[in-house]
Amino acid sequence: MNSTPALLNRILLAVLGLLLLGSGLLLVLLATVPAVAPWWHSWSAGAWAGITELFSSTRFPGGPESWLWIVVALALLALMALMVAWIAQQGKGRSNLLAAEYDPGDPPGDVRIGGGVAEQALKQALEGRPDLAGATITTYSVKGLPALKVRLLPRQGVAPHLLAAEVSELLRALESVVGKEIPVLIHIGAGARTRFGRAERVR
Repeated sequence: MNSTPALLNRILLAVLGLLLLGSGLLLVLLATVPAVAPWWHSWSAGAWAGITELFSSTRFPGGPESWLWIVVALALLALMALMVAWIAQQGKGRSNLLAAEYDPGDPPGDVRIGGGVAEQALKQALEGRPDLAGATITTYSVKGLPALKVRLLPRQGVAPHLLAAEVSELLRALESVVGKEIPVLIHIGAGARTRFGRAERVR
């Protein structure tokens, strides 16, 4: 429901993971395989010589400094700007407004209900249920309209359709209190807590 770039996040994590995996594998080979160390020394010496020659051939006329340092600094600034923009996109779409209506009474004005009202009310209604290992309620803004996302983690053996029906009843009661129909996404997931957690027995 939010605009978090999930695909981009997965690609960046995969690239970072491959880089770390390659670095770790190289370190292991350097420590365990004797033939790798001479190859690494010759390759790194050649690479460093090439970098030094590149910087030497790009010096300013009449000066000892290379203009490549300016390019490197600009590239780092651009990378920092991209990282800030990427961080700003994480979790975008969250909202703290559940409903807003204009009241023409005396005096007239806007009536606003915060998203925390629905989140806290539903959390309290779902708290302590033996068939749930966890529940998360979040308010989002979808196409300019408020919406709720209810994420449930049922325990083993709990029928998902019965749980969804009971939560739907709670949501209908919330809508009757708010006085407005609210779009809701009910997500029923599974995780380690649902696989290994034991439901409480009620006698």
